Amino acid sequence: MSNKDVSRRDVVKGATTLGAISMAGCLGGGGGDQYQMTIAGAGSGTSTEQAAQALARAASQNSDSISITVQNTDGWTANLYEFDNDNFGTVGVDNNSLSKAMNEEGPFAEDPVDSLPMQGFVFTSLEIHWVAMEGSDLESTADLQDGGYTIYPIQPGFGTRLLTEEVIREAGLWDQNEILNVDSSDIPGAVEEGRADALCVYGANGVNLSSWVQEVDVRSNGGLYLMEVDDNFRQAIENVPGAILKEFDEYPYEWEQDVTTVTDTTTSWVLSGQWAFGPDVPADAVKEVARLSAEEHESIRDADPTAIDHSGVESMTAAVIPDLEIHPGVAEYWQDNDVWNDEWTEGSTNE
Repeated sequence: MSNKDVSRRDVVKGATTLGAISMAGCLGGGGGDQYQMTIAGAGSGTSTEQAAQALARAASQNSDSISITVQNTDGWTANLYEFDNDNFGTVGVDNNSLSKAMNEEGPFAEDPVDSLPMQGFVFTSLEIHWVAMEGSDLESTADLQDGGYTIYPIQPGFGTRLLTEEVIREAGLWDQNEILNVDSSDIPGAVEEGRADALCVYGANGVNLSSWVQEVDVRSNGGLYLMEVDDNFRQAIENVPGAILKEFDEYPYEWEQDVTTVTDTTTSWVLSGQWAFGPDVPADAVKEVARLSAEEHESIRDADPTAIDHSGVESMTAAVIPDLEIHPGVAEYWQDNDVWNDEWTEGSTNE
């Protein structure tokens, strides 16, 4: 299915009854009606959960018209199925999962979704990279060619996992190694027990490691270090459409331990995440979410140090997929702030 075909999908869903967890509608508020929004985040300790909780905090402190709660889920890729099943009207999702769903590729080839959310705006860019455990005898991704190692390519269902698996497969390193499939909340214990040789981890926007990675750091007993990335793996990153190659001469993240004993250079594959909204979410509510993200940045940054500074508004448009509709609440906010591109398509709501 082409992107052009997808733009004609029934993205604007008919009147549906969303699950109680996803949409509580309007609640009586002190200054009038207050809209209750539940965001499908990701797993506990993820960057998405942190960003969503920060947005909820900003709403509680700075908005009379919207209240936000956050629910943990199985991740970005899984959130598109949650949306399709009418369990959530607002989801965190990554552009790679969206692209795969639009074109019925990857996990969506055999199990496609019938409806897609409209785009909102970018809230994070995750820089995924390799670390190895002491005693594994791994120094480079080239060593994984021999096989027989246990690697953790992030939790199944996460958008970061979908992209990471694709890159590892493209590099020809998947089948000959053992894949450790555990939740992000369980991997710190697995590392502590020595059940992994190499892990794919990530930080957000060059600021902080994800919370689950920080827990891995604490419980690894000083036994982790950055792996070198060989030309084969670097080329695999460039070959995968959903991945962005990014290299650091100086490692940007802080660990409790020294992880630069093998290399100072970090090669990462970057994945952008954005908030996405269904047609049952009113335009005014989504516009308020956009306003909070742009105009209450200090409040958001207090709760999420990794938060992108959207005070200039234009940064919110960085991850737009041209062939997928943009929620009218976001479109209106961008139009009001002169960052709208007429080549984009504004969706509609069921109001």
